[in-house]
Amino acid sequence: MTQQNSPPAPDDDRPIAKSRSVDFIVLLLLLALACLFGWDSTRVGNAWGDDGPQAGYFPFYLSVLMSAACIFGLARLLVNSARSAEGFITRHQFTRVMQVFVPTLGFVLATEFLGLYVASFLLVAGFMWWIGGIALWKSVLTSFLFAAAMFLTFEIAFNVIMPKGPLEAAFGL
Repeated sequence: MTQQNSPPAPDDDRPIAKSRSVDFIVLLLLLALACLFGWDSTRVGNAWGDDGPQAGYFPFYLSVLMSAACIFGLARLLVNSARSAEGFITRHQFTRVMQVFVPTLGFVLATEFLGLYVASFLLVAGFMWWIGGIALWKSVLTSFLFAAAMFLTFEIAFNVIMPKGPLEAAFGL
C-alpha cells in the first residue's frame, strides 16, 4: 500500500532542532509548571491540618520532586555537552508530525462546532484517504461505521452525553 501526500525524504535532510536544545526547553517548561503547582499548593494550604493533610499537601511535595528532577536534568545538560551535535528532528520528520498534528487540532476545534461524531467521521475519513492512501469510498464507509459504532456505544449503550452539533440536533438527538 502506497502512501499519498507523503513527501519524499530529501538527500540533505538536516535536523531543524538539536536534542540538547529541545531537552533544555522542555526541562525549563516543566520546572516552570512545577513552580506554578508548588505556588498554588501553598496558596490552598500545604500543611498537615487537625483533620489530616490540606488540599495542597501532596501536590506540593510532588511539585518539589518534579522541580528537583528538572534541576538535575538541567545540571546534566550543562555538564554533558556530548549530545550537543545530535539532531532531534529532521524536516521530513517534522512534516510527518505536522500531517498528524494539524488535522488533530482541527478535530478538537471541529468537535466544538460540529459535535464529536461528525468531527470523528471527518478525521477518520480524512486520515484514511489523505495519509493512508485508501480509496475514498472505503474511507467514507469505514469512517461512517466507526462514528455509528461510537454513537451506539456512548449514547445508547452507556448513556453518556457527548458533544453534539447541528446534525444531531437536526435528527432530534
